[in-house]
Amino acid sequence: MVWSDLIGIEKLKIGELAEKTGITKRTIDYYTTLGLLEAERSASNYRYYPLETIEKLRIIEEKKSSGMSLEAIKKQFEKEQIEEVDIQELRLQMQYLEKEVSHLLEQINTEEETTQYNIKQKISTESVALMQSLLLLIT
Repeated sequence: MVWSDLIGIEKLKIGELAEKTGITKRTIDYYTTLGLLEAERSASNYRYYPLETIEKLRIIEEKKSSGMSLEAIKKQFEKEQIEEVDIQELRLQMQYLEKEVSHLLEQINTEEETTQYNIKQKISTESVALMQSLLLLIT
């Protein structure tokens, strides 16, 4: 199956997923029960899987064939999900810091030259380096 064949399809039923991946519906159901896969239930109780499930199934099968247990695969997925949340939280904190630094710079620019100089003297070189690094990461 080529990705271009999937354009316009947002969710797949379990049978469609099985057909596209070559993995049985029973195995997909088992992975879902274990928590390796997530599905949405429709009002008529059909399970719908996002397209990303195709790639996730490929990864699961690859890890299984290398000898990894399903429990270990699940733990690895959970760890990756936690890391992703941590990265999102870090991005939010960085955006907040960027706003704070911008606000402080605006305040410094409105002060007299002697006050600006005194403020700049109080900022350590480590703080400046950290701010520059954060600005590089944000942009």
